Amino acid sequence: MIRFEHIFVGLVMLIGVPLWSQVDNTPAQPEQAGPADNSSSSEINDTRMQAPPLVSGQAYPVELTSQERSNYLRGGVAFTTAYSDNVLGSVEEHPVSDVSYSVAPVVALDTTTPREHLVLTYAPGFTFYQRTSARNEADQNAAIEFQYRLSPHVTFSARDGFQKSSSVFNQPDLTSTGGVSGGAEGTNFSVIAPIADRLSNSGNVGLNYQFSLNGMIGASGTFSNLHYPNPSQVPGLFDSSSQAGLAFYSLRIAKKHYFGVTYQYQRLLSYPTGGQNETQTHAVFAFYTVYPAKGFSISFFGGPQHSDTVLVSPVLHLQQWTPAGGASLGWQGLWNSFAISYMHVVSSGGGLVGAVQSDSASASVLQRFTKSLNASLAGGYAQNNVLGGSVIGVSNGHSISGTASLGQQFGQHLSVQLGYTRIHQDYSSVAVLALTPDTNREFVGLSYQFARPLGR
Repeated sequence: MIRFEHIFVGLVMLIGVPLWSQVDNTPAQPEQAGPADNSSSSEINDTRMQAPPLVSGQAYPVELTSQERSNYLRGGVAFTTAYSDNVLGSVEEHPVSDVSYSVAPVVALDTTTPREHLVLTYAPGFTFYQRTSARNEADQNAAIEFQYRLSPHVTFSARDGFQKSSSVFNQPDLTSTGGVSGGAEGTNFSVIAPIADRLSNSGNVGLNYQFSLNGMIGASGTFSNLHYPNPSQVPGLFDSSSQAGLAFYSLRIAKKHYFGVTYQYQRLLSYPTGGQNETQTHAVFAFYTVYPAKGFSISFFGGPQHSDTVLVSPVLHLQQWTPAGGASLGWQGLWNSFAISYMHVVSSGGGLVGAVQSDSASASVLQRFTKSLNASLAGGYAQNNVLGGSVIGVSNGHSISGTASLGQQFGQHLSVQLGYTRIHQDYSSVAVLALTPDTNREFVGLSYQFARPLGR
């Protein structure tokens, strides 16, 4: 059984609580004169290179550009009612529908100094079902995001996120346009058990060193854990975990263009009944990122990836070389933002019996029509081919998901959100999904939020 030893303090947020870790992708400007430690923040930013999305370990920024200061205590509460046509994920042929009611308070501390930026967020939640009361759940969502400038040219960053929930829909701000990753480090969450008890924990630690005006090296490590406390709710899905490390070299050309190379190692584990399946990968990628304008970036990466897979039942040892690569694009403005990415890589199975060769694409759009009215669209597609699946009798499959929502702000603190989510999954070897592959959910949410400045 997976133990969650990395659980932290903090949380993933509700509507309207921005995460600082989704960094500005604006290209750095030529270096300014003056002592680095005593220079203004604008001078520091002018000399500092960006870590491109391909190697930063962060998702693309999804909030609209804001002039709001960072030192805030934020809080609020959200009430949501939803109708779902598949609340049990049953192995029976006919899905069960129900209405749910959720309440989710949130508190977040966002502080900034000349050297560091810290966001701590915590949001418990409570969900009640009208008929299937056995699925009533108390949720826990927490996160920490931290960045510290050790010197004018060395930056340390860390993040960690934990969720305890009975429903994938109870993630805070699920309907936002978040979750589009720019690189190959992201965890595979494309296989979805819509309503099932689950614990998940993921994090990233990184260190970047800008050794010259246009040169940067860095390294990062990531981990993730997925645990289903009640396996009877998810027949055909299994616990999993992963660890990964990455090192990179990046060269900036003419302020807007970044070229580089990265090495990545992964250890991908799954825990089917009676054993442990393991895949280790090594990959070398070349990458290129261009920043055509402020808040706008385009990235590409590609190279060879070697995988070494050991399965326990039946016993199988498989080694192979495969091409890997991807592309991504992100834009963040005052009235709209969008991000899109595609990747072809070996990644964790996300609950499947082993690691997979994954072809995945995700996209998100956020549009503000007026100061108080906005709409968002988010969706994803993933084809997951289990490594060695044809030998052990496991069928491949794919997932398609999408959410559309409309939000209206009333005054400074109150907002209403309407939305629709659809999930379709085709995995004939996963009993919990084989006979009930579709989930449709309509929801209405009412939220109250506030922000109090800290200090002067």
